[in-house]
Amino acid sequence: MSNLFEQPPAETPELSSARRPLAARMRPRTLEEIAGQNHMLGPGKLLRRAIEADRLSSLILYGPPGCGKTSLAEVIARTTKRAFDRSSGVLSNVAGLRQSLEAAKQRRAVSGRETILFIDEIHRFNKAQQDVLLPYVEEGAVTLIGATTHNPFFFINNPLTSRSQIFQLEPLDATAVTGLLRRALTSPEGLGHLKIAMDDNALAHLAAVCEGDGRRALNALEIAALTTAPGPDGAIHLTRAVTEESIQKKAVLYDHDEDGHYDTISAFIKSVRGSDPNAALYWLAKMLYAGEDPRFVARRLVILASEDIGNADPRGLSVAVAALGAVDFVGMPEARIALAQATTYLATAPKSHAAYMGLEAAMADVKDGRTLPVPRALRSTGSKRAAKEFGHQGYQYAHEFEGHFVDQEYVPTDKVYYQPSAEGYEEIIRKRIEHWNSLRKASRQRKPPAPPPTKNGEGRG
Repeated sequence: MSNLFEQPPAETPELSSARRPLAARMRPRTLEEIAGQNHMLGPGKLLRRAIEADRLSSLILYGPPGCGKTSLAEVIARTTKRAFDRSSGVLSNVAGLRQSLEAAKQRRAVSGRETILFIDEIHRFNKAQQDVLLPYVEEGAVTLIGATTHNPFFFINNPLTSRSQIFQLEPLDATAVTGLLRRALTSPEGLGHLKIAMDDNALAHLAAVCEGDGRRALNALEIAALTTAPGPDGAIHLTRAVTEESIQKKAVLYDHDEDGHYDTISAFIKSVRGSDPNAALYWLAKMLYAGEDPRFVARRLVILASEDIGNADPRGLSVAVAALGAVDFVGMPEARIALAQATTYLATAPKSHAAYMGLEAAMADVKDGRTLPVPRALRSTGSKRAAKEFGHQGYQYAHEFEGHFVDQEYVPTDKVYYQPSAEGYEEIIRKRIEHWNSLRKASRQRKPPAPPPTKNGEGRG
């Protein structure tokens, strides 16, 4: 009977390497082999100069999956001839982290060799783990390279970000992905040992649908190559149909509680606000395709209808609220139609944020200024006796006057909070307010001056 705790026989290096995924085998070894990221690794760029001169401070690499964060960290270690210690925000604990940090400190003291401590998914470190890093980073015992798909300014504490340079990696463009795939097809470490004929439109398809994720493109290429039988000429023919099957449904980059979620809804709202219905529909489609909660989208449209359209088109709020009701009543997938109608209506509606800005100005005055008293004539009377006792008299009922308007003090300040625009229905509102203001001015010119106050501060009568 075999021992369950017996160590399995070690694999040969060749067999071990062959079993590694293509994406792992194709990791770059030099700066020249890194796909994309020319905005920070091109000739003369800051990060490239720092790597080549071996003058690195701690780094945080921020970018989407498959853009090369881990590969770049490994290339930096190889280029600068530093020890490379890899950790993970998911698996590491404080004890293990301290052990790695002390080992790096000892290595530096004994041999003078610097260490790069690479922490993948550093945003998953809790505050205690991040705090453990600080003294070692500050004294230079390690060069920290953290990788994250999350905005570091939101998910990593300030002391750590202030001690690090932050570089944002971009999704790989189609040219970079195409180059990566061509290298994999010919490289001995990749698929160079196979006879593969790949159509240009198949290559272009993988480069387009991988969403800038080099790892995803390589994985799709590998499964296509390994599951396609050679033709009569002995070559594996990769057509577009084969690559479409290998990559299957497009996995849209969209983390429902993370950056992809917030960036996309931000683009959606700004497109509607910017009166671009085409852009708004694209971002709506992306959210719905990725499985976003349609009620979340509808709620944001309700907010936007008041914040950005307001009285320029009062029907906008009704349309948005109706869409929210339709989403709850109908459900997906049909609810997408109501969302599309509301989105295009709001995107093409006249825009005004005058009501919103007026409220913000009034809120600021309430918060920072003196709280204004309610004019006596407007106070709740309760009863005729109470009104007479407390002087809460003199209110003029607007409907008893011509045009249902009467000039009286409604707030003891002349500050104007609501300033309607000339957009849509708000132009009518603006003219109406101008008319009322002219009536107020004429009324106040006719009124006799107020009687002098009595000793107790009350006016006569």
